[in-house]
Amino acid sequence: MHTTYVCLHYWHRFLIKYTLISGQDRKEVYGQHVELYFLNMDRHQWGTIHLISGFVLFGLLVVHVFLHWKVVTAVYQKIVKVQLAKRIIAFGFVIICALLILIPFFVKPEIEPIEKGKGRQVTLVTDFDNTFNYFCTVNY
Repeated sequence: MHTTYVCLHYWHRFLIKYTLISGQDRKEVYGQHVELYFLNMDRHQWGTIHLISGFVLFGLLVVHVFLHWKVVTAVYQKIVKVQLAKRIIAFGFVIICALLILIPFFVKPEIEPIEKGKGRQVTLVTDFDNTFNYFCTVNY
């Protein structure tokens, strides 16, 4: 069941990436701006299905871990023998999970107007010395 659902989730992603290609790629492949549909849905509608299936998959993962919590703790007890190390690892795991959940709510995107006739502009990172600063700008 889990494997089938994961395969379906990735099928959505591959459909969006390689079949219902983006606007710029559509123009290169088809020579003009056209809309692509599969089962009467465009790439954005399939993207919504992909997002929802991702949330469902995450929910199933949480339920799975909850139902097997005794096994998880037993394996953890066997692998890590020292009590202090167990607490440090558990605390570190909780901090990392909290950061991964909370950081997206504090990151502000850069807003640039689109110049008429040029379409959507893609920003390329060419200054690799400051790449970390480019991706990790956090505004409070």
